[in-house]
Amino acid sequence: MAKYILLRLLHGVIVIIIVSIFIFLMMRLLPGDPVLLYLDKAAIVNVEPGTLEKLRAEFGLDKPLVEQYLRWVNDILHGDLGTSLFQKMAISSIIKQSFPITAHLGILSLLISSIVAISAGIICALKRGSWLDTVVTSLTNIGVSAPIFWLGILLIYLFGVYLKWLPIYGYTSPFDDFWLSTKQVIMPVICLSVVSISFITRQTRSSILEIVRNDYVRTAWAKGLDERTVITKHVLKNSLIPIATLIGLQVSSIISGSVLVETVFNVPGVGRMMVNALFSHDYPIVQGGVLLIASFVVVMNLLVDISYGWLDPKIRYT
Repeated sequence: MAKYILLRLLHGVIVIIIVSIFIFLMMRLLPGDPVLLYLDKAAIVNVEPGTLEKLRAEFGLDKPLVEQYLRWVNDILHGDLGTSLFQKMAISSIIKQSFPITAHLGILSLLISSIVAISAGIICALKRGSWLDTVVTSLTNIGVSAPIFWLGILLIYLFGVYLKWLPIYGYTSPFDDFWLSTKQVIMPVICLSVVSISFITRQTRSSILEIVRNDYVRTAWAKGLDERTVITKHVLKNSLIPIATLIGLQVSSIISGSVLVETVFNVPGVGRMMVNALFSHDYPIVQGGVLLIASFVVVMNLLVDISYGWLDPKIRYT
């Protein structure tokens, strides 16, 4: 088991290195000069000779790409993600302000989607062919194909503009105002959860339908065990491996979806922070944000892989 975990950690480190190289090069290949964006129009017109070179030297842009990358990696290993070009703040401080917001929305979305989807998948599998199964399956097909930003706009119009039940933008910490925070996160969480609920429900239904055909399940029914015991002890646990895999994959989908959701609902999380930084060519923020997200996804995938040994005793890591 320890050897397996170390091997997976090594794979995760390799993935993070590849992601860091990719995002570093992509930010450098974007059109436009961040130094020119840093100066206003008047300063560009009246710029003194050598000013641009001094600014590039200050931001480390005058060095070769390989040296810039190695310096950036060295700073990260020492706990320094860099400094924002325009906000003049440490990127770690900026991320500390925005990451709890994204984590709040993401954790709520993951919990809600997992509970609702697994429950709906079990019901659909047990009621296969019924009107309830048909309705839920049809809704999941729609949910899989529904664009998040389009769904967000519909929710804003219906619940925010027309019914005036919910605020249409912003974020408030639950520690400051729990009721207002709850109302503000309802629509973003729904947008983040819809696709995950659809995928997990379909996978849960398929997995359970496959498991209930096994001989040991029919034997459990023949022994006279009640439905709850058969489902929880013999069916659900043995069908959780593909479900757990899909839940782990949905973490990355929720994080990537937060970029759109936070932009639509004007939520100051990591997604909106990175969008603003991308448009302003504040590449240190984008690099730090992408590296953080990649590390989080790698850790979640590792936890999912480790959970296989608990979910299925037949799996043994050597």
